[in-house]
Amino acid sequence: MRPMRSPRRRRAALLVTATALAPALLLTTPAFATGTTAAAVPATTTTASVVTTDTPVDEMSEEELRVAIARILADEDSGTRVLREASAALDGTAEDMRTFLKTGYRLAQAEDDAVAIARILADKNSGKGVVREASKALDIGTPEALRAFLETGYRLARAEDDRVAVFRILADKNSGKGVVREATKALDIGTPEALRAFLETGYRLARAEDDRVAVARILADPKISAALRAAAEKAIDGTPEELRYFLEVGRYEVDG
Repeated sequence: MRPMRSPRRRRAALLVTATALAPALLLTTPAFATGTTAAAVPATTTTASVVTTDTPVDEMSEEELRVAIARILADEDSGTRVLREASAALDGTAEDMRTFLKTGYRLAQAEDDAVAIARILADKNSGKGVVREASKALDIGTPEALRAFLETGYRLARAEDDRVAVFRILADKNSGKGVVREATKALDIGTPEALRAFLETGYRLARAEDDRVAVARILADPKISAALRAAAEKAIDGTPEELRYFLEVGRYEVDG
């Protein structure tokens, strides 16, 4: 009887597999929008959603087996290992195809999921909640635990991290009225999507609103130099990044 692996060893084994497969998976795994904790994960595809038939696998004809596997191959969210195993099954016998649909698909998808989770852990922008839940999924190591993290756990853990990030912005004494207003609104709505939207786009736009007000105050001062006035007039019509640069660096370069 083989000794049971500890969660730590099982996680290490999954990470070794993930590292080996990661370069290939990069070509088949879609990315979430970038942000403070963005990472690429596969879409939530399951056997039931791809193999749409009421016929039990054991009762499928060879043609039905081929159609079911062809659907998996055509699914843009299928990972590298799933594609490889599905192709091999399609080239084999009816029994090979049946075995793939009954057990092979689940295990191949689990390997692809392990790769995706390893990539999330390797992302320097992943927050504490994401790292904790991703590590927990790898420690458990079952196909179901890996899939559950990618389908629901990742979204909720990232929302936890995003909420912390928004609170930090609110606690920053340098946050302006626009930023405070939009951050508060995101927290009041409270959904993972609202929090992420604020961090990815809302924060940048709200800070630009506050920065534009700050530049307007500089322009309202009749005592500023002609050079500073010219630089401020140029910045106030610029991008959020240009506004921020002017306030943090540009105005001091002009006066210097």
